[in-house]
Amino acid sequence: MNVKVGGYCADRFAAVKHGFVSNFSEEEELGAACCVFLRGEKIVDLWGGVADEESGTPWQEDTLCGFYSAGKPLVALGLLQMIDAGSIKLDEPVAGTWPEFAGGNKEAVTFRHLLCHQAGLPAVRKRLPEGAMLDWDLMVSELAAQEPWWEPGTRHVYHTNTYGYLVGEPVRRLTGLGPGQYMREKISNPLDVEIHFGVPDDALDRVATLKWEPSDGVPDQSILDQDMSDEERMLMYAVRNPSGLSSLGIMNTRAWRQGEVPSTSGHGTARGIARIYSALVSADSHGGDRLLSEATLKEATSLQSEGYCPALQREVSFGLGFQLTRPDRPLGPNPSSFGHFGTGGSLGFADPQTGIGFGYVMNRIRPRWQNPRNKALIEALYASL
Repeated sequence: MNVKVGGYCADRFAAVKHGFVSNFSEEEELGAACCVFLRGEKIVDLWGGVADEESGTPWQEDTLCGFYSAGKPLVALGLLQMIDAGSIKLDEPVAGTWPEFAGGNKEAVTFRHLLCHQAGLPAVRKRLPEGAMLDWDLMVSELAAQEPWWEPGTRHVYHTNTYGYLVGEPVRRLTGLGPGQYMREKISNPLDVEIHFGVPDDALDRVATLKWEPSDGVPDQSILDQDMSDEERMLMYAVRNPSGLSSLGIMNTRAWRQGEVPSTSGHGTARGIARIYSALVSADSHGGDRLLSEATLKEATSLQSEGYCPALQREVSFGLGFQLTRPDRPLGPNPSSFGHFGTGGSLGFADPQTGIGFGYVMNRIRPRWQNPRNKALIEALYASL
C-alpha cells in the first residue's frame, strides 16, 4: 500500500519512520499517528493514511482520534494531582469527599482502591437504559449507591468503563470541574496539546472515523438477561450495561465523541499523549510546574496489584492509573516504564530511565491492546537509542 506520511523524524530515529510506514503495507494500518519526545525534545512526529476510509480524507497533523483506555491514566491524573496538592490522601475513604459513595457499604473504600481497580465497581448492577453512559450524574449516582461486587481491596478486576466516573467524580467534588473541563484547563491548555474528554464543536470535523473489526471479546446485548452467575453477570455488565457503553454501535456518532465517558471516549492526538508522558518524566524541559511531584509519581508507578484479571483474561500489573511494563506487555526494555494501552492498539507511555514520552493512535480497531503495529514502533525506537 502506497501511503503518504507527513511530519518529522530525526535522522537517528529513521527506523521508527520505517516501522510506521511498514505498518500500512504489512499490518493493514488505515490511518495513524505516532509521536515521541526524548528528554523533552520532540524527535518523532508522524501521521499518515486516511482519517476516513469511505471518503478517503487524509490524516492530517491535527486529526483527532479516539484512544479508548489509553485515556485512563490521563483522567486519573486529576485525582493524583488532588493527592499531590494535599486536598485528599491516598488511603482515606472516598466518602469523605463524595458522601453518597458510602451507599452499599462502601464507607471503607479508599482512593487507592479506585485508582488500582480494587474498588469492586467494574459494572453497574442495575440495568440501565440505552445511552445512559452519557449521563454523568446518573452513572455516578448508580455507582455511589450500589454494593461492590467483591470486598474492596481483596482483588482486582479491570474497571473497563466505570473507571473514569469513579476517579473523575471526586475531582469534580473538589474542584467543580468535570473530567473534560479539568483536562482542558489543568493539563491540555498549559501543555498546548489536544486531549479531549468531550470533543468541542469546532473540532468535530477533524475526528478520524474508527473502523472496528469483529471481535469475540464483547458479548451480544441479547444474552445479558439470561441466567448466569454473579461473576459472569459482572463481566457482562462491565462492557454492555448500558448498551453502547464500550462504544459499539455509536463510536462515530457526535454524541459519543462529545460525551464524557473518560475511561473509553477520550479523543486526541498522538502528540498530546506523548507530551503529557514526557512532561511527567522530563517536566523541566516543558516549562512550568510538574504534572506530579516526584513522590506522587513514584507511588503511582509502583506495583499496587498484580495477578490474573478475568476482565482482561490475562496477568496484569497495575499502578495507580497506570499499567506497568511487563514481559508479556513490554513498554520498552526498561523496568520502570509505565503507561496504558487502549483497545485496538492505541498507546501512551513514559520511560523515566531514558526520558521517553510516547504516543500512538490509529483508527483501525482490532482485538487486543498490544499488537504488531505498536510493538514494531516501540522496538524500532529502542533499537535507535
